[in-house]
Amino acid sequence: MSQSLDRAESRRITGNIFKGSVGNLIEWYDWYVYSAFAVYFSSVFFPAGDSTSQLLNTAAIFAVGFLMRPLGSLIMGRYADRYGRRAALTLSVTIMAGGSLIIAFTPGYSTIGILSPVILVLARLLQGISLGGEYGTSATYLSEMASSGRRGFYSSFQYVTLVAGQLVALGVQIILQQLLDEPDMKSWGWRIPFVIGALGALAVLWLRRTMDESEQFTKMDSKSREKAGTLKALRKYPKAVLTVVGLTLGGTVAFYTYTTYLQKFMVNTVGLEKETVSWINFFALLLFVIIQPLAGMLSDRIGRRPLLLSFGILGMLLTVPIFLLLSRTDSPVTAFLLMMAGLIIVTGYTSINAIVKAELFPTEIRALGVGFPYALTVAIFGGTAEFIALWMKSIGSESIFYYYVAGCVAISLLTYWFMGESSKDSHIEAEHNAAKEDQKKNIHL
Repeated sequence: MSQSLDRAESRRITGNIFKGSVGNLIEWYDWYVYSAFAVYFSSVFFPAGDSTSQLLNTAAIFAVGFLMRPLGSLIMGRYADRYGRRAALTLSVTIMAGGSLIIAFTPGYSTIGILSPVILVLARLLQGISLGGEYGTSATYLSEMASSGRRGFYSSFQYVTLVAGQLVALGVQIILQQLLDEPDMKSWGWRIPFVIGALGALAVLWLRRTMDESEQFTKMDSKSREKAGTLKALRKYPKAVLTVVGLTLGGTVAFYTYTTYLQKFMVNTVGLEKETVSWINFFALLLFVIIQPLAGMLSDRIGRRPLLLSFGILGMLLTVPIFLLLSRTDSPVTAFLLMMAGLIIVTGYTSINAIVKAELFPTEIRALGVGFPYALTVAIFGGTAEFIALWMKSIGSESIFYYYVAGCVAISLLTYWFMGESSKDSHIEAEHNAAKEDQKKNIHL
């Protein structure tokens, strides 16, 4: 009987993790489609000019979208801490669907002039709000739904689906590249993936409505919910907030450098064909997705801190050599191997950052505590990584960017070095154990 109940509970957890994760995938697909197809639609939304200038404009809008993520995390984090993780996740995917539809059907600069890039900016602001709320709430939900002793494994699926969203975007890009020639891609083909994203988001909207709410949230009393999700409550945890900022800084710069900017780097700097670069990115990210749960499982055995330290040390020492070698190669195989080396290093951060942050905060402030300082850091450093790289290239100083990335990782290494082992002082685990003790007392009574 006990084994049967355990299996049923395991299926329930797995089902909810899947529902939360697939929604995360669609949200990030919608976000990454913009970057993946920027090489095709940059000329549609902006007046004629050289390709680097047009890409610089689209990168600037990519960065502007990130500026809305702190606002999104503030609004949606408060909403999740007061009204539930499921309600917030459902709302965020609805907003993302709206942003994708707007981009898909916005006329180009040649048709409506300056209104075209203005509408594009507004759509990305909308998506930035959505994604800002998605990260903190999703990290909180996956961490709370996971079973004790497997939280690193289950929470790693946030970045599995995050990267899978980019992978699906690249897959759509590769398929369209095979079916359409470049003029058609630039004319109208780039709109297709945004329509796909909007339809996928609507499907996820229905799926998320059937998720269970996390036990931690349902056990909160009404008095705690009234005080939940406020900046006043967040100010009680200054050390945890600063830890989130410190551990995120280097990780977000490295992540967006290797997963988003590298595609343009291989085309603009290395000189590889766009189609070849798409395949390199696809297979590298596929392997990257596969190793996330493995690293998450490892963290459940040896702790979170050793993985963070490995990312900090290797990222600080090897980022510059990787980019210097990549800039001097003309071999797609070498480019793939160098990209893969960078992604393996970044895995020390990506696989466990969600659970580390979630373990730092109690239930009533967890979604806001995870999401808000993270979103601020990503907006300032992650969202601007591509823009800084392209700007450095435009002024003939691209190599400075390599040192910038290594320097950001070095700053985070200091945080990893001095922070404790979050799994040993986990608020989630403490709440879980307290709930079990209460159950035992009730049984005895």
